[in-house]
Amino acid sequence: MWAGAAPGVSEAAAAASDGPGARAGGMLTALLTSAMAFSMLQLFLFGALGPRLVAESGVSPAVLGLTTTVGFGTAAVLSPFGGRLVDRIGPRRSLVLLLSVSAATLALIGAAPGPGFLLAAVALGGVPQALANPATNKAILAAVAPARRAQVTGVKQSGVQLGAFAAGLPLTALAAAAGWRGAVWTAAAAAAVAALWALRALPADPPGRPAPPRSSLVPRGDIAWLAVFSLFLGCGIASVNTYVALFGAQRLGMGPTAAGALVAVLGVAGIGGRVGWSKAARPGRARWLPGGLAAGAVGAAALLAAALVAGPLVWAGAVAVGVFAVSANAVSMVLVMQRSAPGRAGQDSGLVAAGFFAGFALGPPLFGPLADAGRYGPGWLLVAAEFALACAVATAWALRERRARAVAAA
Repeated sequence: MWAGAAPGVSEAAAAASDGPGARAGGMLTALLTSAMAFSMLQLFLFGALGPRLVAESGVSPAVLGLTTTVGFGTAAVLSPFGGRLVDRIGPRRSLVLLLSVSAATLALIGAAPGPGFLLAAVALGGVPQALANPATNKAILAAVAPARRAQVTGVKQSGVQLGAFAAGLPLTALAAAAGWRGAVWTAAAAAAVAALWALRALPADPPGRPAPPRSSLVPRGDIAWLAVFSLFLGCGIASVNTYVALFGAQRLGMGPTAAGALVAVLGVAGIGGRVGWSKAARPGRARWLPGGLAAGAVGAAALLAAALVAGPLVWAGAVAVGVFAVSANAVSMVLVMQRSAPGRAGQDSGLVAAGFFAGFALGPPLFGPLADAGRYGPGWLLVAAEFALACAVATAWALRERRARAVAAA
């Protein structure tokens, strides 16, 4: 499968492979989507189950945000090294490792007797997050024809939001019957099944490559701009994911299940947005999309703030966060694959992901004290400011690139 649509294969040749080839391509897309879902499922579980954790386990809103900081801080540190590892060992080994560690992380979270153990388990969850984008992007470059890569990338990136839907609806409903630990253990079992699926279904990787020459872990050029954009974008998205359900329960009078459904709605909107916007990210216009989507995300945060006056607007705000903010991350990954040098897709993906995860680590601690004080209005305005900074970075990059191309063409 890895060699079946290697870079340079024609679109016509890829389209001509019906039957088993088409089914194999669909299986690969489904597996990559599942890997993305499980890699970040713990984030959405803490957000969706937040009202139950606060009510039943004595977890404060600030500690709830700290779980996100620990997990994504670990992911931010490990992502550049995860990208190098994926480039070296190949996508199959990386995907099996990702899903196995996801299963272990979720099982340990469900068994956590106290905050210290819980935070240690969350830190372990940084490993699959660090591997997710490099491993799945590497698989796409190895097995998908160039003409279809943006579409497949959008579908697999929507797996993250599929995880949000699973946490916000079926797992939240299961928690009402079996408790939050039972819901988390169910997710752990599903991740273990996915790891076995990857082990049995994917072809063997080529022999392990020797370690490549050491290169800088500091992003440069286009990758640096995308990493900074992802930093501010991640700050805002993480705050929404972590606190929107708690906001619904504490300030809007929603029950725990209805509040958790806000995360599910955000997830469904993100699935559609990631697929649609990634397909639109064609060379030539893709560079303008991140700034436009971040501008839409500013409006989404404003809708969440306005929900303090008109409660139903919280649903519109959750949808808008999915359509704009969440989708912008998928577009950035399409741009990484369009701009990466040969052999560097894993490492460049890891560097951009590191910026995104650093934002996820920083956002909730900034929002947490406001949530503790019940000041959600200023909290959502802070999120709007973070999205506005992302918009400014992306727009500056697009203008800089347009000027550079104009100079080159002169």
